[in-house]
Order: sequence, then C-alpha cells, then structure tokens
Amino acid sequence: MTTLAPRPPHPHGLFTAGEPVRSWTVSTAKPVRYEVAFTPDVLDPRNPALARAGAPAPAPGPAPARRLLVVETTVDELYGDRVRAYCAARGLDHAVHVLTAHERLKTMDAVFSVVEAMDRFGVARRSEPVVALGGGVLLDVVGLACSLYRRSTPYVRVPTTLVGLVDAGVGAKTGVNFGPYKNRLGTYHPAAQTLLDPAFLATLDRRHVGNGTAEILKLALIKDRALFRLLEAYGPRLIAERFQGGPALRPVAREVLGRAVHGMLEELQGNLWEHELERVVDYGHSFSPTLEMRALPELLHGEAVCLDMALTTVVAERRGLVRPAERRRVLDLMRALRLPVWHRLCAPAVLEEALADTVRHRDGSQRLPLPVGIGGAVFVDDLTPDELAAAAAHLKEYHARTAVAGHA
Repeated sequence: MTTLAPRPPHPHGLFTAGEPVRSWTVSTAKPVRYEVAFTPDVLDPRNPALARAGAPAPAPGPAPARRLLVVETTVDELYGDRVRAYCAARGLDHAVHVLTAHERLKTMDAVFSVVEAMDRFGVARRSEPVVALGGGVLLDVVGLACSLYRRSTPYVRVPTTLVGLVDAGVGAKTGVNFGPYKNRLGTYHPAAQTLLDPAFLATLDRRHVGNGTAEILKLALIKDRALFRLLEAYGPRLIAERFQGGPALRPVAREVLGRAVHGMLEELQGNLWEHELERVVDYGHSFSPTLEMRALPELLHGEAVCLDMALTTVVAERRGLVRPAERRRVLDLMRALRLPVWHRLCAPAVLEEALADTVRHRDGSQRLPLPVGIGGAVFVDDLTPDELAAAAAHLKEYHARTAVAGHA
C-alpha cells in the first residue's frame, strides 16, 4: 500500500489556495516473506528443494533453469563433486564460483568477486536466485552482493557451518568488514529461502562446532532455560559427535538445533530492520566485535561472543541479577564446551573502547542486554568502566584457576 500526501483539493491537482505544492511525503509498506526450513539430504539429486528454492514457477518451454552457485573453497573441496552432480541430475544450467571466505577476507573485494561472477553468468534480475553454500562469512558476502546487484537480486542460503545454521543464515542482515570494524558495511536483504541441512556439520572440526555452539548458548542464556539444561546435559557430546549422533543423541540434536533456530527467528521477526535497537539477540555482541577483530585470526566469532557473555554474566552477578550458583553453572558450561572465558585483550582500555563503539552503533545509548538468572534478560544504560574492569579481573582469576585444575 502506498500513500502520497498532501492531496490538493484543486481539480487539476497542482495548486492549493493558489500556491504550488512544494512538499510531498511518500509512505509505502513492503511485505517481507522468506522461508527457513530444515532440509535433510539437500544435495541428494532426488531432493528437488535446492533446485526449486527461491525461484518462481518454471516458465513453459524447453529452456533449463539456470543457477549461479557461490561455494566456499573448503566446501567445494568436500562437496563440490556432489554439488555439480546435483545440478546435472536436476537439469540445471549452472556455474560454480569458488570463493575463499573467512573473517580477514570479508571485504568489499569479496563482494566484487561475486558481482563479477554474476555478470559473467548473466544472472536474470528476478527469476534466477544465486545459491550460496558456505559458512556465515560467505553467506554475508553473497547476501550483500545480491542486495546491490541491480539493487535487489534474490538468493538462497545453504549454511554449512553451525554459526551459519543457527545465526548468520536465518536473519535479514548482510555485511562485510571495513578497516578494523566488523560488519561496518551492510544491508538488510533476507534470502528468499534458507535450507538447513545439519549433515554438513559432520565434516567440521571440533573447534568450529564449538564456535557455533556459543551462539546456541547465547539464546539459552537470555531466553531459553530448557535449552541451557540440554546444553548442560549433552553439549560436550553434541560437539564431539558434530550434532549427528546415533539413535539416542539424534533427537536431542534435532531439539537443540530446532530451539536455537526458532528462538532466533522469534526475536528477529518483528524487528528485521532493527528500528528497535533494544534486541536481546545482541547479547554477546557488545564487546565481541572489537575483541574478534583485534584478535584476528586467533579468535573465532563464537569464541569472541563467549568472552562477551562471560564478562556480562559476571557483571550481572555483581548487580544481583544472576545468583552466584547460576554464574558458576554458566562459566562451568562454557568450560565444558571448551569455549574461552578470558583473553588477554579483555583489558579495561580495550573494553571501554569496545563499549564506546557499541554506544555509537546503538544510536547513543548502551542498550546493553544483561542476563537475569538463566533464561531472562534486561537492558541497562549505566554500565561503568569500573564494573568492566572488576568483571575482567574476576574472569582472569577464574581462567587461571580452572586451567590449573585441568579444565582449560
């Protein structure tokens, strides 16, 4: 629906009370609809989901459907033959653009590489969605390229990492880094469809599975106490078995992944464009962007998020929002998942700088989510440098003590 104001009463629509109209207000609403679905065996040629994803009904005639697939380098090494065999079996006229994508290469140069591939392939503006297969970095890069190409080109996400599956693959944001700042350039351009196949996690190394589990822990801490209990009971096994598992563990893996995706989408749905800047899913993302970028390539994204969560859990305990026993459970679970709780960059000056940048990002206020117990959250705007320094000192001591005890 579109409205245009003012609407002059003069029959010719150009003058009101003898004066020309010099100001107009255009108001419109654009419906947003996209699908996120668990899709087992997405590369099985008998499964039509990937071939059909994000595309309008096929046009009549003999011409085959066309697809450009952007595939991360490691994914291509592991699954490239299956990707090409799938396209051949489904009769897709296709091209594969292989892209190395990690945090240090998450730049506009990567976006331009995708745009050049789109030009070479001659992607149609609306009917040939680009398919992105890879982790969160690749999904963000392809999403940004598609948002810019002809001002809006549809795309399909197939996340192949746990971070991509529960976080980067399900929202509307795209982005790349600029200078020392994480995701400083970006757009809101949700994929037409996201196909989630946990089978890709089987080929991840243990550290990258743990990295994604940090994003699941984020949701558990601020909105899903039952999810936290599942991670306490099964988290280390889920990581060790790459969320695959046998008959006993597979239902748990499905529930954990399902709760994580549902919880994320539940928070995003009413605020995709972030008009409201108090977002509980920003938990763990107040200090982590600065820590992650300063530490590259030492820290993975979820590891930096875990440092942020450990810090704010201690802050919350000192404010009486989290009981000491709850704080112990949180930190002990982080240790059990082999996630970091302290890093040498957790120094007062760095944390103050990180908070200042977050305040700018949140339009002049901290809007800092803190946990309330396990499974709740509250926003504060009065966090002080002294609180940060005290929490960091506590975590440094906890890190040293638990490492000596053999739980590092």
